[in-house]
Order: sequence, then structure tokens, then C-alpha cells
Amino acid sequence: MPFILPLFVKAFLTLFVVIDPVGLVPLYLALVHDRSEEEQSQIAIRAVVVSAVILLAFGLTGAYVLHNLGISLQAFQMAAGVLLFKIALDMIFVHQERETQAEAEEAESRRDVSVFPLAIPLIAGPGSLASILVLSRESTNYYLGLSVVLAAAAIVILLCYLFLLLSRPMAKVLGQIGINVVTRVLGVLLAALAVQYIVDGLLTLLQLPPAEAFALLP
Repeated sequence: MPFILPLFVKAFLTLFVVIDPVGLVPLYLALVHDRSEEEQSQIAIRAVVVSAVILLAFGLTGAYVLHNLGISLQAFQMAAGVLLFKIALDMIFVHQERETQAEAEEAESRRDVSVFPLAIPLIAGPGSLASILVLSRESTNYYLGLSVVLAAAAIVILLCYLFLLLSRPMAKVLGQIGINVVTRVLGVLLAALAVQYIVDGLLTLLQLPPAEAFALLP
């Protein structure tokens, strides 16, 4: 089908920007710098497996949950746009702390950091969850669209794993300045995408008759 490739490319680029595997490198190094190479590898594996399960579960059940909560796709899409824009601003200004100070201190004191904060919220965070649900709805066949989006998510998760394994040599090659530059560029792209989400949601509501538009609102 002709829409599969464009949707796959859009889903891959969106999730790559939102999850930002490059930006994970300094965070990962800060959390595991005192661990052995074997332990670092185990942490990376657990982090990507847990995040993949979370993304898959939300992709399969997210629409059902929204329906039962009375939240329309357009409202969710605009909320996702606002959320992604906030993440983009953090990336542009190289704001690397994606959790509260208390959570960060708790993560440093824990022996296992693979689930928190690596899997949640650094990989399977609000932005990636929202993106999967919104992107899967862009196809007329929801389940086919969801399959395409999840396939793109799987590749991004695999890239995250590779980036985590190669974090030490990458940090030496890029340096902190190089990592900041890449993160800022991705942040600008994500900001534009976030605005597009909001605009698309508003246009959909404006094109509907008033009664139908208000019916779509939660």
C-alpha cells in the first residue's frame, strides 16, 4: 500500500527525535559510570526490553483507554503537541534532567537503573507514548497503521540499544559540545513537529460542524 512507506518514515523520524538516542548517551554514562562493562550491557538490555514492552502495551491499549475516558483523538493530539513542544524546548536549551531532583537522587542510589530512569521516562516517556498513538491514527486501517508505527518504534529502540552500548566511544568522539549540538538540532525539528500536531488537531475541529466538533471534545 502506498501510505506504508511515508508513514513508516514519519514514525521513525518522529520517534527518533522524541526519544533522542544521542541525548541518552551522557545520561546513561552518568548513571552507569561506576559499573563494569558486563553490568552496563545488562542494564542497557533491560532498559530497552522494558521500554519496548511499555510502548507495545500502550500502542495496543491506548486508544481503548482514551475512548473509555471520553478523550477524543483531536484533544489528545493537541495535548501531545503541547507536551512535545515542552520536550523540544528542553532539548534546545540542553535541559538534560527529565525527572525531578528527588527522582534523580533516588536513581543514583539504586543498584538497578534500567527500569527507572532509563526505560521510564527517558525512552518510553510521555512524548513517545503520545506519538505512537497519534501516528497510528493517521492510517485509514488502524491496525495496519499501528503495525507500521510499532515496527518503526522497534528500530528506534534497537538504535537506542546500540547507542547505549557505544556510549563511551561516542562520548569521546562527539564530546559534550557535539552531543549538545545534535540534541539542539533534533529539538528544533521536534518543536516544528509539535506545532504541526496542534495545528492539525485544530484544523480538524474547525472543519467539522459545531455540534460534531464539540462532541469530539472530552
